[in-house]
Amino acid sequence: MHFRILGKIRNSETFAQGSGIRELQRLQRVYGPGRWRKRKGDATIELSDGAIVEAEVHWYEASGIGKKEMKIKRLLG
Repeated sequence: MHFRILGKIRNSETFAQGSGIRELQRLQRVYGPGRWRKRKGDATIELSDGAIVEAEVHWYEASGIGKKEMKIKRLLG
């Protein structure tokens, strides 16, 4: 699902890093070596149909590389 983040991501936290990330080898192959972390946070997003909702989003992040593969984990009520 395509979406766009409106504003800042709130309550962001790291919940896996380094060897704790199952996709670590693929991330390093595709985007390059780095101190990879899997993070989550809450954001206001705009869905492809134009609806604006609150959602929990997850992504991978590394210093010097930035946020990659952002996805909606669940919609918040």
